[in-house]
Amino acid sequence: MKIRKIPMRMCLGCQEMRPKKELIRVVRTPENDIVIDPGGKQSGRGAYICPDEACLNKAIKAKRLEKAFQQPVPADVTETLRERLVNYGGSKSL
Repeated sequence: MKIRKIPMRMCLGCQEMRPKKELIRVVRTPENDIVIDPGGKQSGRGAYICPDEACLNKAIKAKRLEKAFQQPVPADVTETLRERLVNYGGSKSL
């Protein structure tokens, strides 16, 4: 049996490499909208955050989301991320 490679991505908050499936993907679409990508397949520039509120707070405080997308992130996107983190509760369905 061939061992499959697990794709790794870096969290913007804690700066740790983690498996892609464990992270929440935020995307800047080609239309320059910033949205949360639950499936991980939407086209556009992606950035990843751990499902941990401390990581989200670090990313917001250091403006890492803005740096990753090269534009300001709307407040409603950060609030939606916070809600998803509260509702995450260990389940994989975002």
